[in-house]
Amino acid sequence: MISSIFGSGEGGGSLLDRLKQGIEKTRAGLVNRIEDVVHGKKQIDADLLDELEYALITADVGVRTATDVLETIRQRVDRNLVADAGELRTLIRQHLLEVLQASDRPEARVTGPLVIMMVGVNGAGKTTTTGKLARRLQESGKSVIMAAADTFRAAAIEQLAVWAERADTDIIRQNQGADPSAVIFDALQAARARKADYVIIDTAGRLHNKENLMLELDKMHRTAGRVIDGAPHEVYLVLDATTGQNGLEQARKFTESGGVTGIVLTKLDGTAKGGIAIAISRELNVPIRYVGVGEKVTDLLPFDPEQYIASLFD
Repeated sequence: MISSIFGSGEGGGSLLDRLKQGIEKTRAGLVNRIEDVVHGKKQIDADLLDELEYALITADVGVRTATDVLETIRQRVDRNLVADAGELRTLIRQHLLEVLQASDRPEARVTGPLVIMMVGVNGAGKTTTTGKLARRLQESGKSVIMAAADTFRAAAIEQLAVWAERADTDIIRQNQGADPSAVIFDALQAARARKADYVIIDTAGRLHNKENLMLELDKMHRTAGRVIDGAPHEVYLVLDATTGQNGLEQARKFTESGGVTGIVLTKLDGTAKGGIAIAISRELNVPIRYVGVGEKVTDLLPFDPEQYIASLFD
């Protein structure tokens, strides 16, 4: 997996420590509330279960996940498999971990350039995430080419160019208003010629005309596939975690038509709704690949289900 090349100490502290710092608000909103509900209680009654369900839903783990968790607890209580309320925290922890693990899968492995397309609405942090990911890969010894295929916004092209300098990576760009697919064609041709390890494509979150965004993305897919077989090999949907359930709706629309293979959750440090990672995994069966937990270049962290749950509960 791409994430395995980053190690645990980059940026200071272990990944677990940095995740704990980054999702402090979610931990306070979810786990601390769960502990408040069960603390000192022996009897498991309807009121306690209602409070637990409320804690899960307000952390945006999703109604379906919350319902699943509570149903599992009720079944175990009915069968006398739960000694006291203190065990509920452990049951919830295990269930949430299983949800994340169920959608987890290895990233693509290819011979030649691995092509990653970044998609999502404007404002989610797509261009910044593209730059941060490029820098991470470059620092791990991989060669990267970035494609500035968000040709609608001149600012996106310039921003990606700045990141190319920071990451010491090549960038393929054209003028504002150029055909995004033409940029992708040039970038993939360059990647093959230069024997690059990765191509990361930054795409638009909206268009200047009335053409449907998904149709434009589909055209980019076809162009990429004509140059490099199977490309794009990964399609990462960049979501702003602070949007909570609205982000889930965005994810649903993109996964329905955009061939999304993974999610990057940005701005996780700014919200108590980090449970959205679990809702996405449960409802869309799409793995979380990375999480953004700050503004620094090293604050894009590879996502691991066990570490994420440990950072919440342990």
